[in-house]
Amino acid sequence: MSFPITNRWGVFALTSVFFLLSQFYRASTAVISSELIRDLELNASDLSLLSSAFFYVFALVQIPLGLTLDRFGPRLTMSVLSLFGVAGALIFAWAETLSVAVGARVLLGLGMACNLMGPFKLLTLWFGPAQFASLTTVIFSIGAAGSIVASSPLVALVQWLGWRWAFSLIAAFHALLTGVFYLCVRDRPPHGYQSQAGPGLPELVHGLRILFGSRDYWIISVGTFCRYGIFAAIQTLWAGPYLMQGIGLSPMQAGNIILALNLAFILAGPLWGGLSDRLQRRKGVILIGLLGMGSTLLTLTLQTGQTSLALFAVLFAAFGISGSTGGIMYTHIKERMPVHLAGTAMTGINLFTMFGAAFFVHGLGVLMHTRFAEKAFSLSAFNLSFLLCAGCMLAVSGLYLFTREREDLR
Repeated sequence: MSFPITNRWGVFALTSVFFLLSQFYRASTAVISSELIRDLELNASDLSLLSSAFFYVFALVQIPLGLTLDRFGPRLTMSVLSLFGVAGALIFAWAETLSVAVGARVLLGLGMACNLMGPFKLLTLWFGPAQFASLTTVIFSIGAAGSIVASSPLVALVQWLGWRWAFSLIAAFHALLTGVFYLCVRDRPPHGYQSQAGPGLPELVHGLRILFGSRDYWIISVGTFCRYGIFAAIQTLWAGPYLMQGIGLSPMQAGNIILALNLAFILAGPLWGGLSDRLQRRKGVILIGLLGMGSTLLTLTLQTGQTSLALFAVLFAAFGISGSTGGIMYTHIKERMPVHLAGTAMTGINLFTMFGAAFFVHGLGVLMHTRFAEKAFSLSAFNLSFLLCAGCMLAVSGLYLFTREREDLR
């Protein structure tokens, strides 16, 4: 029994919710960090491993994902992987030990690994290339709402049900969504645009040689590794412990400040994109974001428990505004490569993006635990971490000066 959707906007709406769910899961550990530390008896290194497990697996799966989508189609690939995500959410909800919880986050990372590239594939099959660029920005905005759900709304749900029952309820919704998706979505419309066949293996190998031989590819890759890695480390995990353990705020106060970060990120992204298109410049806008992130992190190292909630909200919003320029890096590398290599270039950048998240989420926890031991959640520990991250952002800004705009290709 099936109930296929023939309206392409219905397919678009349903697949966008999958990306929203992916963003929720990756960011959900920030506001429940206190509960996880208490119930699973975690230190800073343990907490960072728990959160980063999602990103490690997510990044590794990107390597064969494109071939799998082409071979089996997005409907089957997304549905099967999503079942692993449902299992991961349930196991995570009732985990009693660190190892079980990490295993659950591994399943979640596997289950969510196709929830951006899968919708992108469906867009190419249902809408065609002319509408692809505008629709991808809408998907990113819808997905970013998952980070909003993972802030104050998740805190309210956890305060009502407890974190274990909250994630059980979310897993039930996830299972229902997966069933509806499999029954209703088809890989192609009954009549409509059909994608062209992709390049063969020799063309792919030649394209990879061009890509890996480009200086700009490696600079942009290092840039997105550090930019998203540091942004994700703060947004998806360390903002919560910093505000609650380091500064001393309540979970709801911390959730509201993280909400300000995510709202700023969502609202600023299209504005940066519009400015970049209007100026026909990518490099300058990206540099503003990199320097803004570094400056905000430096300012955070000067704050104490006496700092007002309003100032924290402003600083975290500034961090979100600066971080939202990162999507332009995908446009930058696409325009620096020949047209037939655009997809390969963006996939390669995405791999560095997700490994950056895994590295910084985990690495900061190991650093704080090693350097400060039982005081790993102290304000001093967070200040050192933020200072190092600010240094990385400033170094990457200097490196990014050596990239070129697309006009240089002419």
